[in-house]
Amino acid sequence: MEHAAGLWGRLLAIDQALTRLLTLPRQSSVLHFLALGLAHSGDGPVWVALAAAAWLLGDSRWKARAIVVFAGLVLAEIVVIAVKMLFRRQRPPGGSGMIYRKADPYSFPSGHAARATMLCIIAGQLGPLPAFIAILLWSPFMVLSRVGIGIHYVYDVVAGIFLGWVLSALLLQLAPALTARF
Repeated sequence: MEHAAGLWGRLLAIDQALTRLLTLPRQSSVLHFLALGLAHSGDGPVWVALAAAAWLLGDSRWKARAIVVFAGLVLAEIVVIAVKMLFRRQRPPGGSGMIYRKADPYSFPSGHAARATMLCIIAGQLGPLPAFIAILLWSPFMVLSRVGIGIHYVYDVVAGIFLGWVLSALLLQLAPALTARF
C-alpha cells in the first residue's frame, strides 16, 4: 500500500511540475488575454450555438451532424460533471478563470478537453473534411490554453482527452439511431 501511495505522490508531483511549466505568467497580459479567449472558444454554449446554426441553416447532412454533436455535448457534460463530483479535485491555485472557478470549482477531468476530442473525432468520422481540419488544428491550442491560464492541471486535460475518445466511440455507435429518429 505504501508503494502505491509513493507512486501516486510521484505522479501528482509530475502533474504539478508540468502544469507549472505550461502556466502562463500573469505579467504577459496580452498572451494571457489571448489564451483566455482561446480557452473560452471551447465553452459548451459556443458549440451548442454552432450545432444549432448547422441544424437551422444546413442541409440534411448538416442536420444529422448537428444532432450527433448536440447529443455528444449533452452526454459529455453529464459524464464530466459526474466524474468531477466523484473526484472533486480542486482547480490549481490562481486568480484566472474566475467564471470557471465559481461555476465549477473542480478540475478533473477537463470538460473542454473531452469536448474538443469528441468534436474532432465526430468531424473526422462524419465530415466535412474542412471542419475536421479546423477542429484538429484548433483543439490542441484550446486545450493547452486551459492549463496556460491556470485552471487545469495537465492530467485533467489528459483524462479529458481519454474521456472524449471513449464518449466518441459510444456516440458514433449510437449516431445511426440518433439521426434516423430525427
